[in-house]
Amino acid sequence: MGSFDDVLSDIMADVDSVFLFSPNGAFYEQFADEEHVVVVAGENTVDAETFVELPIEFPDIKDRIRFGIEGAMETDLVEEGNTVACFGSIFDGEVDSAVRVRVSEDLRSGLYDLFTNSRADPNVIRDVFDVALELGRKGQKGSPVGALFVVGDAGKVMNKSRPLSYNPFEKSHVHVGDPIVNVMLKEFSRLDGAFVISDSGKIVSAYRYLEPSAEGIDIPKGLGARHMAGGAITRDTNATAIVLSESDGLVRAFKGGELILELDPEEH
Repeated sequence: MGSFDDVLSDIMADVDSVFLFSPNGAFYEQFADEEHVVVVAGENTVDAETFVELPIEFPDIKDRIRFGIEGAMETDLVEEGNTVACFGSIFDGEVDSAVRVRVSEDLRSGLYDLFTNSRADPNVIRDVFDVALELGRKGQKGSPVGALFVVGDAGKVMNKSRPLSYNPFEKSHVHVGDPIVNVMLKEFSRLDGAFVISDSGKIVSAYRYLEPSAEGIDIPKGLGARHMAGGAITRDTNATAIVLSESDGLVRAFKGGELILELDPEEH
């Protein structure tokens, strides 16, 4: 078996860029002399010259790589046909994973677009993910719950939906991310209907029945009406839908009528 240096040399041979995922200082210094280094992380703590912001720390290194390369493609740091050496840390902050990736259009999954080109503030989308993931981990009184959050383009979403009950947020100014909001959303999630959240994070309504046609919406087998409604509303508006499944406990995101992200709350 070859040494680490031999493996590193093979991976680095003739690459166009080097991607470092959430590196600490020592990790980053190992590649300080390389050209075309791109850091992909939540914050640019190493003051890298070229940086792609990672809005959530995907536990699967494959998702991190996909997001980073897609972001680099969108910002013209790499292009189709380039070869990228990707280095990450899964366990203890040291470099323990490495892979060569050939850049292609097939890598465009919609992840980068979800956070950077949505109408809603990226921090709002991240806050809604946090709420959905927490609900997925804890449930309601020990039992699993389902929930649907529609984020952004709230006016159009309200026009394409109708109330199922009174709106507890009608005269409030509660925002996702406020300390009390998790408790409120957890309680209201027991009842049917979607939460509608504005671009800035204001909770506009609960208990909304979404009315767009589901024709042409393709969702994986086993997913039900909540996911179908989430997919359909994002096809007909500029909103993003984040859905917590009661049946399998996963959190999924829809944009432009398509499923573009799936997360397991137990891994976050």
